[in-house]
Amino acid sequence: MGRLQDKVILITGGASGLGQAAAIQAAKEGAKLSLVDLNAETLEETQKIIKDSVSDAEVLMITADVSDEAAVKTYVDQTVSDFGRIDGFFNNAGIEGKQNLTENYGSDEFGKVVGINLNGVFYGMKYVLEVMKKQGSGSIVNTASVGGIRGVGNQSGYAASKHGVVGLTRNSAVEYGEFGISINAIAPGAIMTAMVEGSLRQIGGDNWEEAGKEFVSVNPMKRFGRPEEVAALVSFLLSQESQFINGATIPIDGGQSYKY
Repeated sequence: MGRLQDKVILITGGASGLGQAAAIQAAKEGAKLSLVDLNAETLEETQKIIKDSVSDAEVLMITADVSDEAAVKTYVDQTVSDFGRIDGFFNNAGIEGKQNLTENYGSDEFGKVVGINLNGVFYGMKYVLEVMKKQGSGSIVNTASVGGIRGVGNQSGYAASKHGVVGLTRNSAVEYGEFGISINAIAPGAIMTAMVEGSLRQIGGDNWEEAGKEFVSVNPMKRFGRPEEVAALVSFLLSQESQFINGATIPIDGGQSYKY
C-alpha cells in the first residue's frame, strides 16, 4: 500500500518534465491519475511510460489549455465525473518564455507567460478548491520557481508570474486551512527538463551543454537536479504525511537560492 493508494491525483503539464515525473511517482504510490496537457501525443507517451511501470494504473488523459478558464473548469469537472473526487492537485503547467531585458520584453510574450503560469494556476485552484472544500479535505501543490522567490534576470514574464504563484499560494493557504486543505508551492531551481534545456539553448546556442556546466558550477551541489527528486517532494506534499505544512514555498535547488 503506497501513501497515495487510491487517491485521485490531478496533474497539469502531465505530459513532460516535472508533471510526467510526478505522475510516474504517484502511480507507483497507488494513485489514480488525471493528467492534463495541451499536447495529446505526449500525453499518450506518458500514459505508456506509466503503464510500463504500473500495469494496472488508472489514468485519465485530458487535452486542455490551462490559460483558458472554460477548459480548466472542464478538466476539473471531467476528473470528478470519472473519479468522484480530487484528493491531490499538482498545479504544475508552465512555460519559461523568451529571455530578454525588461525594456525589450514583448508585451504579447509577457501576457502569454502570465496567462499560462499565473492565470492557469489561479483557474485551477479556483475550481479544484470548490471540490475540495465540499469534500473537507485535499492537498494542492503549485509549481513556482526559484525565479518566484528571487530575481533571475532577463525573464520578466516568468519572474512576475512565479512570484504571483507564491503570493497566491500563501493567500489561499490562509483561506482554506480550516477546511482540511493544505496548499503549498515548490520552487525548483535548475532541474534537467526539456524546459531547462530550452533555456540553456537560448543562452548558449549549440554550446548549450557547456553553458549548463557553467550554470551549475556555482551551485553548492555542482549539478542539475533530477525530475525524480522533485516528484518525490511533490508526492510527500500531496500525502497525509504533510498535512500540517501549509502556505510554504519549498525550494528544491541544491541550496543555490540561499547562497550569497
